[in-house]
Amino acid sequence: MPTSLSGRTLVAVRFGLGSAAWFAPKFFMTAIGIDPLANPQAAYMSRLFGVRDLTLGIGLVATHGDARRLWWQLGMLCDLGDAAAGVVSARNGGLTKRRAQNGLLAGAGLVGASLGAAALADGDV
Repeated sequence: MPTSLSGRTLVAVRFGLGSAAWFAPKFFMTAIGIDPLANPQAAYMSRLFGVRDLTLGIGLVATHGDARRLWWQLGMLCDLGDAAAGVVSARNGGLTKRRAQNGLLAGAGLVGASLGAAALADGDV
């Protein structure tokens, strides 16, 4: 189990968001500003995100040393990819109509990557 505050926080976020996205996809999609009734495929996409975040969390909890370092790096890669996808989608009009919510969605990936980097900097391996 990660020991740093940033590491424990990120694991909690991964398990919380991953569980919500998998087990309550309509609620999760509504919470992030996507209308699940207008996008019937949203539940499927939500569950893809959910299983990814749950897997990343399990990888951090179940490993130590070089293996955990790799899981931190993989998670940071996913989070930075999420941030980039948020920026591209916001620019193309593919997210919500609210600019602040689009910024929050794109920024969430940066927060995740920052927490992972902080955990690594703290030597949480």
